[in-house]
Amino acid sequence: MSWMVTGGAGYIGAHVARSFLNAGVDVVVYDDLSLGRREFVPEGAGFVQGSILDEGRMSGAFAEHGVTGVVHLAALKYAGVSVERPLDFYETNVEGTRKLISAMVSGNVPNFVFSSSAAIFGTPDVEIVDEDTAKQPESPYGETKLIGEWLINDAAGIAPLNHCSLRYFNVVGSGDPTIYDVSPYNLFPAVFGALTEGRRPKVNGTDYPTADGTCVRDYIHVQDVADAHVAVAQALERGDDIAPAYNIGTGSGTSVLQIMETMKNVIPSLEWDEAERRPGDPAQIVTSSKRLADDLGWTSQYDLADMVSSAWEAWQASH
Repeated sequence: MSWMVTGGAGYIGAHVARSFLNAGVDVVVYDDLSLGRREFVPEGAGFVQGSILDEGRMSGAFAEHGVTGVVHLAALKYAGVSVERPLDFYETNVEGTRKLISAMVSGNVPNFVFSSSAAIFGTPDVEIVDEDTAKQPESPYGETKLIGEWLINDAAGIAPLNHCSLRYFNVVGSGDPTIYDVSPYNLFPAVFGALTEGRRPKVNGTDYPTADGTCVRDYIHVQDVADAHVAVAQALERGDDIAPAYNIGTGSGTSVLQIMETMKNVIPSLEWDEAERRPGDPAQIVTSSKRLADDLGWTSQYDLADMVSSAWEAWQASH
């Protein structure tokens, strides 16, 4: 079997591609390199440069590489940016997903793992989010991910499409020192970027109704996320009866100050400033991955210290 990873030259996608190779599965990366980096594509993987809006290009790649399944990560990300550019997000994330599914159906590619997001839940009113928690996205980005799930479910009603959507929470760390998070909007690269530039990073909001006043999130190591994709892909290939969607996290919350203190253990010179809240940041979002553990035996393997130390190592190696 051969799997295609769209967006496989990105931070998460490159880890997924490596996990497939480590599992002995042939993989081809499909990426337009608008956000991804060619050097992130692992040795041993095929590579096709193309847009998910180019249905013909995708169909040709399926045939050329004998693709039997797709992990679809290619997308525009970041909720705040989506508010400013909703049409771009809908074109790439919704129309791109529709064209990909159309190419898969035409090319008889039956297995599909979709990269969804915790953003589909918005600001939940429960302490622990599970797969059945109400879906209330608060940004165009979250809306496009939820629409993507609907689109896949509807397509599976008329075509032979085995599918599963993975909703992961705050992905951090590195499973390979040559790959690091390049997003300026995420906490880890924001802190590391400030340090690299000689600035003090900022903690946005210290008056939330949490134990230390800062936001609490469910941080999950990127290698755990990548391994979950491969486990689900292999279950689809086997024809296992699995759920249409799984949440991926550690099941425990970590505050921003806890992250900063852990970073200080690795970077003793680290100091930070307090700043105002960012609009739209909920106080706490923590998930349960019990359903994925029960169905496939997947559990997270890396702790917070691993997340911080591996992310810093990869950042330093690349800067």
